[in-house]
Amino acid sequence: MPQVRPTHIDLASILAEPNPSVDLRLHAYEASTSNFLRAVTNYANRAVAEITKHRNAQEADKKRLAEKTVAVKAETNQCKVKEIELLAVMEREKEEVREAETSITALKRQLASIRETCQTVDAEIEQYRALTANLKREKDRERQTLEVHAAQTGPELNACETRLRCHIEGIEKDRLLIRFTHIDKINIDREFSFVLDVASRSNQVITTTPPLPNLPILLNELNETRDIFRFIKLMRSAFAQLVEQH
Repeated sequence: MPQVRPTHIDLASILAEPNPSVDLRLHAYEASTSNFLRAVTNYANRAVAEITKHRNAQEADKKRLAEKTVAVKAETNQCKVKEIELLAVMEREKEEVREAETSITALKRQLASIRETCQTVDAEIEQYRALTANLKREKDRERQTLEVHAAQTGPELNACETRLRCHIEGIEKDRLLIRFTHIDKINIDREFSFVLDVASRSNQVITTTPPLPNLPILLNELNETRDIFRFIKLMRSAFAQLVEQH
């Protein structure tokens, strides 16, 4: 904008003129004023635009901050929910650990009890083994004794069978079947028999063919004397008497 320089006015010369007048140069003043007002207006517009720009930037910043605040709050809430869930999981894991420790303790007690039981069973097994070994030795001695006795009584048994016309055989454990022939003179092949059980100290006759009425008396004498060969002779005599009576 061009500057208007002040002009020196000679007031005496002006007044000496017939029509005194002063050139105020209003056109220049108006142009200068117009330029000033336009500059002020431009400045104001730029200021308003800048203020608006800053206000819009601030509003955008506020909006971004608000959105970020909402996002942070949402994330914080999610973190709190996850924290609660994690705390619940940790509590469950602690409970599971306590239960596992309780189970382990119970299993350790059971294992200790089982070991004690195994030790007791092992001791009993050793006792049974020792007892079995003793029984085996006793059985071996008994078998040897029986073998010796059998060797000694074998000839007597053969003589008894020949003399009494009988046959003696073992049919079951501790049971003897004694069969007689040549008792019935009409039918010498007819068999008379009885089964003697020698399992216990008190001998028993399981069955006789045919039945003998005086069997209890003979059996009592056998249990008193323990003489089986005599009992066999008495049984043959009883069968013979039975045949004679009929």
